[in-house]
Amino acid sequence: MTPELSRTLNALGMLAVSLVLLLAYVYQLKLYELPCPLCLLQRVGFVAVGVGLGLNLLYGARPRNYGIMLLGAMFGGSVAVRQILLHIVPGTGHYGSPVLGLHYYTWAAICFFLILLGTALMLMFDRQYNSEPQPRFGGSLLAKAAFFIMFGLAALNAVSTLVECGPGICADPPTSYKLIDEMGGNG
Repeated sequence: MTPELSRTLNALGMLAVSLVLLLAYVYQLKLYELPCPLCLLQRVGFVAVGVGLGLNLLYGARPRNYGIMLLGAMFGGSVAVRQILLHIVPGTGHYGSPVLGLHYYTWAAICFFLILLGTALMLMFDRQYNSEPQPRFGGSLLAKAAFFIMFGLAALNAVSTLVECGPGICADPPTSYKLIDEMGGNG
């Protein structure tokens, strides 16, 4: 696999991760389904995967960047499986609306598994680790767009978490945006 193909695949992977985060925000803002603490941690896992992908886009593919992706996917996958196990017993309820019959945390577990699989496969191609200096983003508009979309979604994640949880511990289950309530005198 050439460095150019690797960069394109990393950009497409980053766009896929961005799409997952974007869909989570649509549910949060359009359906007013505030993310629970475990959901927020899954978003952190997706952002960590995005960091590894972003480093590959900025500086070229490196095993350590794929390592960051693997750690982020293992973390996020562990949190997603924990949430699945909390809701798997009949009568324990669920959290959030289903998407195509599965809840967000189940989809997150599937996505994290696919990230683990894809990252492991990418690690097998040595030619992508070309030691020649590469221009940032490889001059690719796709890579630049993917990077800045992911960067914006990561920043949005930080801001929305602060607004939802305030400076303290997040409510479980969340019922309102704590920081807005406190600023409005409702807290």
